[in-house]
Amino acid sequence: MSPLQFEAFDRTRTFVFQSKALCIEYIYSRLVREGLISPVTKYEHLKSSGTPEEVFAVLLKLSDEMDSMCPYVYHDIAKQLNILVDMENMVSDAFFTVAMEISSSGMTWGKVVAIYALAGALAVDCVYQGHTEMVYTIVDSMGVLAYKCLAPWLMQRGGWMDITNCIVKPAPDLQSYWINNISTTWRNIWQILVIKLTKTW
Repeated sequence: MSPLQFEAFDRTRTFVFQSKALCIEYIYSRLVREGLISPVTKYEHLKSSGTPEEVFAVLLKLSDEMDSMCPYVYHDIAKQLNILVDMENMVSDAFFTVAMEISSSGMTWGKVVAIYALAGALAVDCVYQGHTEMVYTIVDSMGVLAYKCLAPWLMQRGGWMDITNCIVKPAPDLQSYWINNISTTWRNIWQILVIKLTKTW
């Protein structure tokens, strides 16, 4: 392995680790919001992965904006997809199918936020139905997704810190432009996948 190849491998591994850490913290925040667990703000996973807390704060902010614009999308995910959350392969397959469809035409920060929102909503459904162990399945699935398509894109963007540029906009109309654009795309993708997945399962 050449020095450049080793560097690329090392950065990929770091981005996968950070993506999983963000997923854990994101799911935790959603479980707290739903009153399913007690809040304890330590961000241990972010610290151990070297992920700046600022990145997580921006991810939550953008996700909250998206959630407020189309709240029906991020609730009762399992019911919408007609899946059983007590089966590990079904949970992981559902996550991968939707996440890969979201990113099929290229990754953007809006799509990254949508994928994390999917992970959080699916985890909430699993815990509500008494299958807390499925949270680990979702986090592992995020790691695989990160390795396949998110890490290479993050390399091009210079890493996770680039997401902070999404909220540095001087004009209100520009500040909301990206979220409006991706929410429309997300709704269209969701409508297609609900039809596709309910026919499959």
